[in-house]
Amino acid sequence: MRIAARKFVYLPQEVTLKKGVPVVLEFTAEDVVMGFNAPDFNVRADIVPGQPARVRFTPDKLGEFTYLCDIFCGDGHERMTGLLRVVA
Repeated sequence: MRIAARKFVYLPQEVTLKKGVPVVLEFTAEDVVMGFNAPDFNVRADIVPGQPARVRFTPDKLGEFTYLCDIFCGDGHERMTGLLRVVA
């Protein structure tokens, strides 16, 4: 699944995954260095413009979990979040 990071949004903001099914999230940044952090799954990555960042993990719990940018990317950074929805 591909996710674009740009000031101050991830596109798409909501991602649906299946519990127990391995996934690779591929991030691209368009303007500045950003971060991806999904603390509920203990996964994170730096997203550098021009360099795809890949995060591999297997969702191990059902529910809705927030992911966020954990590298300050400018005024508006604090609102840069998304949602991982994990279904059966």
